[in-house]
Amino acid sequence: MQPVKVSAANKQEKYQEVTKQILAVIDGETNDVSKMATISCLLDQNFDSYFWTGFYMVDPLKPTELVVGPYQGTMGCLRIPFGRGVCGTAAETGETQVVADVHAFEGHIACDHRSQSEIVVPVFDASRKLIAVLDVDSDQKNSFDEIDKHYLEDLMTKAFAAV
Repeated sequence: MQPVKVSAANKQEKYQEVTKQILAVIDGETNDVSKMATISCLLDQNFDSYFWTGFYMVDPLKPTELVVGPYQGTMGCLRIPFGRGVCGTAAETGETQVVADVHAFEGHIACDHRSQSEIVVPVFDASRKLIAVLDVDSDQKNSFDEIDKHYLEDLMTKAFAAV
């Protein structure tokens, strides 16, 4: 089934609505895992193009490794070293990765062969310390763009780094 192409205006409106909803639900919550679970759930429920939505958290015992956190979707990889795959690259560089075709991304880790495109957003706390990455996969190529990047980065800042 091919997804219906969403216009840029509709996508922006959807992100504005879901961001408002998420921030209202997590308002006052101090537990990062609870916030991550809520964010994964609400993003996944609001965007049909999201195939896997979740977080990989920095392991405090192995600080150059990500460990799977709260997510919605099929089974995720359990651990990802910094610098490996899209998630590890985002963790190592501290920069959002927007990948139109994961099969063209050198070193892509195929946790689920149906994944076709991906966006990974680093998550920082108020002191700018990396605590996790938000990983969203789609089973369609070219699902993510600058609109997704802008709104997901903004949401991660408001949810985890805002003071």
